[in-house]
Amino acid sequence: LSSVRNLLRAEEQNIKELVVLCSMCYNTLLRSKDFILEDEENLKKVNDFMYKENLSYSGKIEILHLLSVLKDRIKFAKVKDSVTNPLKGLKIGAYYGCLLVRPEKYAIDDFEAPVIIEDLMSSLGAEAVDFSYKLECCGAYQTITKKEISVKRVYEILESATRRGCDAIVTGCPLCAYNLDFLQKDIKKEYSGFKSIPVFYFTELMAVALGCEWDNKWSEKHFVNPEDLLKKKNLI
Repeated sequence: LSSVRNLLRAEEQNIKELVVLCSMCYNTLLRSKDFILEDEENLKKVNDFMYKENLSYSGKIEILHLLSVLKDRIKFAKVKDSVTNPLKGLKIGAYYGCLLVRPEKYAIDDFEAPVIIEDLMSSLGAEAVDFSYKLECCGAYQTITKKEISVKRVYEILESATRRGCDAIVTGCPLCAYNLDFLQKDIKKEYSGFKSIPVFYFTELMAVALGCEWDNKWSEKHFVNPEDLLKKKNLI
Protein backbone atom coordinates (compact mmCIF):
# COMPACT_ATOMS: atom_id res chain seq x y z
CA LEU A 1 0.00 0.00 0.00
CA SER A 2 2.73 2.49 0.94
CA SER A 3 4.74 1.58 -2.14
CA VAL A 4 1.79 1.99 -4.48
CA ARG A 5 0.95 5.36 -2.94
CA ASN A 6 4.53 6.54 -3.53
CA LEU A 7 4.44 5.36 -7.13
CA LEU A 8 1.10 7.05 -7.69
CA ARG A 9 2.31 10.35 -6.24
CA ALA A 10 5.44 10.18 -8.39
CA GLU A 11 3.40 9.52 -11.51
CA GLU A 12 1.17 12.47 -10.71
CA GLN A 13 4.28 14.65 -10.78
CA ASN A 14 5.18 13.38 -14.25
CA ILE A 15 8.21 11.48 -12.97
CA LYS A 16 9.37 8.92 -15.53
CA GLU A 17 12.23 7.35 -13.58
CA LEU A 18 12.51 6.77 -9.84
CA VAL A 19 16.06 6.28 -8.53
CA VAL A 20 16.19 4.34 -5.28
CA LEU A 21 19.03 4.24 -2.74
CA CYS A 22 17.89 1.24 -0.71
CA SER A 23 17.77 -2.45 -1.66
CA MET A 24 14.58 -3.06 0.32
CA CYS A 25 12.84 -0.02 -1.19
CA TYR A 26 13.96 -1.00 -4.69
CA ASN A 27 12.71 -4.55 -4.29
CA THR A 28 9.42 -3.55 -2.65
CA LEU A 29 8.58 -0.87 -5.21
CA LEU A 30 9.17 -3.23 -8.13
CA ARG A 31 7.13 -6.04 -6.62
CA SER A 32 4.31 -3.68 -5.68
CA LYS A 33 4.26 -2.26 -9.19
CA ASP A 34 3.77 -5.73 -10.65
CA PHE A 35 1.30 -6.65 -7.90
CA ILE A 36 -1.24 -4.08 -9.08
CA LEU A 37 -0.48 -4.26 -12.82
CA GLU A 38 -0.81 -8.03 -13.13
CA ASP A 39 -4.19 -8.32 -11.42
CA GLU A 40 -7.04 -5.79 -11.54
CA GLU A 41 -8.47 -7.25 -8.34
CA ASN A 42 -5.27 -6.35 -6.52
CA LEU A 43 -5.57 -2.80 -7.77
CA LYS A 44 -9.14 -2.69 -6.47
CA LYS A 45 -8.08 -4.00 -3.05
CA VAL A 46 -5.33 -1.39 -2.75
CA ASN A 47 -7.75 1.30 -3.85
CA ASP A 48 -10.20 0.25 -1.12
CA PHE A 49 -7.48 0.56 1.51
CA MET A 50 -6.70 4.04 0.25
CA TYR A 51 -10.25 5.14 1.03
CA LYS A 52 -11.45 5.21 -2.57
CA GLU A 53 -8.69 7.41 -3.92
CA ASN A 54 -8.72 7.32 -7.69
CA LEU A 55 -5.89 4.97 -8.58
CA SER A 56 -5.43 5.76 -12.25
CA TYR A 57 -1.95 4.28 -12.19
CA SER A 58 -0.33 3.36 -15.50
CA GLY A 59 2.79 1.67 -14.13
CA LYS A 60 5.07 3.36 -16.65
CA ILE A 61 7.56 4.67 -14.10
CA GLU A 62 10.93 2.95 -14.39
CA ILE A 63 12.40 2.02 -11.00
CA LEU A 64 16.20 2.04 -10.81
CA HIS A 65 18.73 1.44 -8.07
CA LEU A 66 21.49 4.06 -7.93
CA LEU A 67 24.08 1.32 -8.55
CA SER A 68 22.42 0.56 -11.90
CA VAL A 69 22.42 4.26 -12.80
CA LEU A 70 26.15 4.44 -12.12
CA LYS A 71 26.83 1.31 -14.16
CA ASP A 72 24.53 1.78 -17.12
CA ARG A 73 24.01 5.54 -17.43
CA ILE A 74 27.13 7.18 -16.04
CA LYS A 75 29.43 4.17 -16.62
CA PHE A 76 32.09 2.94 -14.23
CA ALA A 77 34.81 4.01 -16.65
CA LYS A 78 33.71 7.62 -16.21
CA VAL A 79 33.64 7.16 -12.44
CA LYS A 80 37.20 5.85 -12.63
CA ASP A 81 38.31 8.87 -14.65
CA SER A 82 36.91 11.14 -11.91
CA VAL A 83 38.87 9.49 -9.08
CA THR A 84 41.40 11.80 -7.43
CA ASN A 85 42.08 9.75 -4.29
CA PRO A 86 42.16 6.08 -5.33
CA LEU A 87 41.35 3.57 -2.59
CA LYS A 88 44.68 1.78 -2.94
CA GLY A 89 45.36 -0.96 -0.45
CA LEU A 90 41.75 -1.14 0.74
CA LYS A 91 40.34 -4.68 0.61
CA ILE A 92 36.58 -4.50 0.31
CA GLY A 93 34.00 -7.23 0.73
CA ALA A 94 30.88 -6.42 -1.33
CA TYR A 95 27.70 -7.41 0.49
CA TYR A 96 24.49 -7.78 -1.54
CA GLY A 97 22.19 -9.46 0.93
CA CYS A 98 18.91 -10.90 -0.27
CA LEU A 99 17.00 -8.04 -1.90
CA LEU A 100 19.28 -6.68 -4.63
CA VAL A 101 19.48 -9.98 -6.49
CA ARG A 102 16.40 -11.96 -5.45
CA PRO A 103 14.05 -12.90 -6.91
CA GLU A 104 15.89 -13.21 -10.20
CA LYS A 105 13.21 -11.16 -11.99
CA TYR A 106 14.25 -8.04 -10.07
CA ALA A 107 18.00 -8.63 -9.73
CA ILE A 108 20.20 -5.66 -10.66
CA ASP A 109 22.95 -8.10 -11.68
CA ASP A 110 23.50 -11.84 -12.05
CA PHE A 111 21.40 -13.23 -9.21
CA GLU A 112 23.90 -15.98 -8.38
CA ALA A 113 27.21 -14.22 -9.04
CA PRO A 114 26.73 -10.43 -8.97
CA VAL A 115 29.76 -8.19 -9.44
CA ILE A 116 28.26 -4.71 -9.80
CA ILE A 117 29.51 -3.53 -6.39
CA GLU A 118 32.92 -5.14 -6.91
CA ASP A 119 33.24 -3.44 -10.30
CA LEU A 120 32.38 -0.07 -8.77
CA MET A 121 34.91 -0.54 -5.97
CA SER A 122 37.57 -1.56 -8.49
CA SER A 123 36.88 1.62 -10.47
CA LEU A 124 37.55 3.54 -7.25
CA GLY A 125 40.91 1.81 -6.82
CA ALA A 126 39.96 -0.64 -4.07
CA GLU A 127 40.60 -4.38 -4.13
CA ALA A 128 37.35 -6.34 -4.22
CA VAL A 129 37.54 -9.55 -2.19
CA ASP A 130 34.96 -12.29 -2.72
CA PHE A 131 33.48 -14.01 0.34
CA SER A 132 30.96 -16.80 0.61
CA TYR A 133 28.24 -15.04 2.64
CA LYS A 134 27.83 -11.98 0.44
CA LEU A 135 24.37 -13.07 -0.78
CA GLU A 136 23.07 -14.26 2.59
CA CYS A 137 20.27 -12.42 4.40
CA CYS A 138 21.48 -10.32 7.33
CA GLY A 139 18.25 -10.87 9.24
CA ALA A 140 17.21 -7.22 9.28
CA TYR A 141 13.55 -8.27 9.34
CA GLN A 142 14.15 -9.98 12.68
CA THR A 143 16.18 -7.26 14.41
CA ILE A 144 13.25 -6.00 16.49
CA THR A 145 11.26 -9.17 17.18
CA LYS A 146 14.00 -11.83 17.27
CA LYS A 147 17.24 -9.96 17.61
CA GLU A 148 19.23 -13.08 18.46
CA ILE A 149 18.60 -14.41 14.94
CA SER A 150 19.94 -11.22 13.36
CA VAL A 151 22.98 -11.23 15.64
CA LYS A 152 23.85 -14.77 14.60
CA ARG A 153 23.35 -14.03 10.90
CA VAL A 154 25.45 -10.86 10.99
CA TYR A 155 28.21 -12.65 12.92
CA GLU A 156 28.41 -15.37 10.26
CA ILE A 157 28.49 -12.81 7.44
CA LEU A 158 31.20 -10.66 9.03
CA GLU A 159 33.32 -13.65 10.04
CA SER A 160 33.13 -14.93 6.45
CA ALA A 161 34.46 -11.60 5.19
CA THR A 162 37.14 -11.38 7.87
CA ARG A 163 38.42 -14.87 7.06
CA ARG A 164 38.91 -13.75 3.46
CA GLY A 165 41.00 -10.78 4.58
CA CYS A 166 38.49 -7.98 4.01
CA ASP A 167 39.32 -4.65 5.66
CA ALA A 168 35.72 -3.49 5.45
CA ILE A 169 32.26 -4.33 4.13
CA VAL A 170 30.46 -2.20 1.55
CA THR A 171 26.77 -2.52 0.75
CA GLY A 172 24.10 -0.97 -1.45
CA CYS A 173 21.45 -0.94 1.26
CA PRO A 174 21.29 1.49 4.23
CA LEU A 175 19.26 -1.04 6.24
CA CYS A 176 21.85 -3.77 5.68
CA ALA A 177 24.61 -1.29 6.49
CA TYR A 178 22.95 -0.42 9.79
CA ASN A 179 22.35 -4.06 10.69
CA LEU A 180 25.89 -5.20 9.84
CA ASP A 181 27.41 -2.25 11.68
CA PHE A 182 25.37 -1.66 14.84
CA LEU A 183 24.76 -5.32 15.71
CA GLN A 184 28.50 -5.70 16.22
CA LYS A 185 27.92 -4.33 19.71
CA ASP A 186 25.75 -7.36 20.49
CA ILE A 187 28.05 -9.76 18.66
CA LYS A 188 30.92 -8.82 20.97
CA LYS A 189 28.80 -9.88 23.93
CA GLU A 190 27.88 -13.22 22.40
CA TYR A 191 31.07 -14.25 20.61
CA SER A 192 34.41 -13.90 22.33
CA GLY A 193 37.32 -13.04 20.09
CA PHE A 194 35.17 -11.28 17.52
CA LYS A 195 37.02 -8.43 15.82
CA SER A 196 35.06 -5.42 14.61
CA ILE A 197 35.05 -4.53 10.94
CA PRO A 198 33.90 -1.19 9.43
CA VAL A 199 30.80 -1.15 7.24
CA PHE A 200 30.27 1.44 4.48
CA TYR A 201 27.37 2.42 2.30
CA PHE A 202 28.95 2.58 -1.17
CA THR A 203 28.54 6.35 -1.66
CA GLU A 204 30.77 7.02 1.37
CA LEU A 205 33.70 5.36 -0.36
CA MET A 206 32.82 7.09 -3.62
CA ALA A 207 33.05 10.40 -1.79
CA VAL A 208 36.51 9.55 -0.43
CA ALA A 209 37.78 8.39 -3.84
CA LEU A 210 36.33 11.40 -5.65
CA GLY A 211 38.16 13.80 -3.38
CA CYS A 212 35.52 14.87 -0.87
CA GLU A 213 36.88 15.68 2.55
CA TRP A 214 35.77 13.17 5.17
CA ASP A 215 33.28 14.75 7.55
CA ASN A 216 33.44 13.65 11.20
CA LYS A 217 29.65 13.72 11.24
CA TRP A 218 29.72 10.72 8.89
CA SER A 219 31.64 8.75 11.51
CA GLU A 220 28.94 9.49 14.07
CA LYS A 221 26.52 7.51 11.93
CA HIS A 222 28.65 4.38 12.35
CA PHE A 223 29.01 2.06 15.32
CA VAL A 224 32.46 0.93 14.17
CA ASN A 225 34.28 4.18 13.43
CA PRO A 226 35.81 3.81 9.94
CA GLU A 227 38.25 6.69 10.36
CA ASP A 228 41.02 4.54 11.83
CA LEU A 229 40.97 2.26 8.78
CA LEU A 230 40.86 5.15 6.31
CA LYS A 231 43.74 6.90 8.09
CA LYS A 232 45.74 3.66 8.20
CA LYS A 233 45.37 3.40 4.42
CA ASN A 234 46.30 7.10 4.01
CA LEU A 235 42.94 7.87 2.45
CA ILE A 236 41.94 10.72 4.76
